[in-house]
Amino acid sequence: MTEPKLQVNLMPTPPAGVELPKKPLGTFRWISTALTVALVLWSALKIDARWSRLIEAPGDMWTLGRVMFSNMEASKITELLGAMWESIAIAWLGTMIAAIFAVPLSFLAAENLVGRPIAWVTRQVFNVLRAIPEIILAVAFIPVFGLRPMAGVLAIGVGSIGTLGKLFYEIIEGINKGPVEAVDAAGATGLQRLRWGVLPQVTPEITSFLLYRFEVNIRASAVLGVVGAGGIGSDLAEALKFKDFGTAGLGLIIVVLGTICVDTVSGAVRRRIVSGKKTMLDVEREASLAVGRVGTG
Repeated sequence: MTEPKLQVNLMPTPPAGVELPKKPLGTFRWISTALTVALVLWSALKIDARWSRLIEAPGDMWTLGRVMFSNMEASKITELLGAMWESIAIAWLGTMIAAIFAVPLSFLAAENLVGRPIAWVTRQVFNVLRAIPEIILAVAFIPVFGLRPMAGVLAIGVGSIGTLGKLFYEIIEGINKGPVEAVDAAGATGLQRLRWGVLPQVTPEITSFLLYRFEVNIRASAVLGVVGAGGIGSDLAEALKFKDFGTAGLGLIIVVLGTICVDTVSGAVRRRIVSGKKTMLDVEREASLAVGRVGTG
């Protein structure tokens, strides 16, 4: 005797007079794909690039690297280390200047704290500042402050306000409404609402993004030195100008190593801020998990 087969109808029959929607044709997907491919082809033809040079590029890069890294002078290390430290100082001061303006303005750009008109105006300020490259700002500040690090500090500071402000107000708009409603129910003022309902939630992420922006600004400060805004970029530009490839190679190594060191320390601090301090319970839990893995292995 055979058992009856169980039939499951995954698509129920619609009621009489009701039609199921038709499967979309994917027209938008095909049009967007075609436009993307056309844009790539148009860009490749418009820039008039000699793509055949890509085949010769590895050999040329090897020759340049051999010239730069085989004629380095140890006597220039102290001078270049000082220039690298100046670049780090420029990036740090610029980041702090940007934070002074971006943090309070970000509260005015968050729609969950202020009205939409005020938030819209503040966001446009961020958009304008974010649209101007730091190197253009440096060129604008050099006639005022001269070929000094101050031009680089202000260029990085003003250029970072837009990016940090956008990141900060998005963090603020994503906060939990519970603490804010609890503070409002207790009769808190506007400042007390920010102090006890908003700041405790956003401070770790804001600090983390500040440190990340500091890492980015270190690279920017090295580039700004090329136009005379201070830092190790000025030494690199001068070395390349006079074909002192050994000094340029040594400076490049110092830039890479200095950036890696700062990124490593900053990354560890950011992880510590976001994850919080480990308690004894966390340590014991990790130890027990490790012992379990060893036992099962």
